[in-house]
Amino acid sequence: MGERNSQTKAIILSVKAQGENNRSVTALSPDLGIFYATVYGGPKSKLRSLAQQFNSGTAYIYTDESKRSRKLSDFDAENVHPTLRTNLYKMWAANLGAELVMKTKCAGDDKTSFLLLKSFIDGIDACDEAGARLGTIRFLWRYLRLLGVQPEIHECSGCGSELLIQKNPIYYVPFQSAFFCADCSSTFSDAPDTIQVTSGGLKYLAAINELRPGEVRAMKIEKNDAYAIKRLVYFMIEQAAGSKLNALESGAGIL
Repeated sequence: MGERNSQTKAIILSVKAQGENNRSVTALSPDLGIFYATVYGGPKSKLRSLAQQFNSGTAYIYTDESKRSRKLSDFDAENVHPTLRTNLYKMWAANLGAELVMKTKCAGDDKTSFLLLKSFIDGIDACDEAGARLGTIRFLWRYLRLLGVQPEIHECSGCGSELLIQKNPIYYVPFQSAFFCADCSSTFSDAPDTIQVTSGGLKYLAAINELRPGEVRAMKIEKNDAYAIKRLVYFMIEQAAGSKLNALESGAGIL
């Protein structure tokens, strides 16, 4: 009574020392959401070598409900993401994704959060650093949608003009949580934290919502457009999380 074995797909989000030989893992599952489990065994333990941060696969879990504890009995690591251990940017980007999911409690949707984070980590592992940087923008923009805080990007919130064909700069006004054309944004010239973007950047964000992932990955984007929407999504994701994100603060010169 009160004890059972189960299995679930999972991503290891973090691994911390627990006592002299054991480890405590935080993982994300589409079935359990964020869960914690103990990995028993010393440095030479096979399970310990498999249950590494950002590895994904099938987790075999022993749950003692009377003690409200879980033990990771085994872990079938299907994706080990080697480049996340050799590329500094990818490591920080993956940490950002993991921190965001934990801080927002999966945005109330365990399954979709799992799919988004797994696709993100698989994707940045498989591409070069330039591709990973765009992949981070796409992940954060999609996560903003999951959180329900993506602003309207097709029409100016002031006059209703089409933003994706604007030749002049476009502005995101945080206290309005909306985009405005150059003419309408003059009303908010003194508003704090206003972020300037371009129609090219907004077209890329629109494509993330409307096209298949493979089609978006194949799109070209100008460096200045990519930089502007990176600043935008970083700002918006911290606003949505309700606090500063450690990965963005500590990895500021990398991310």
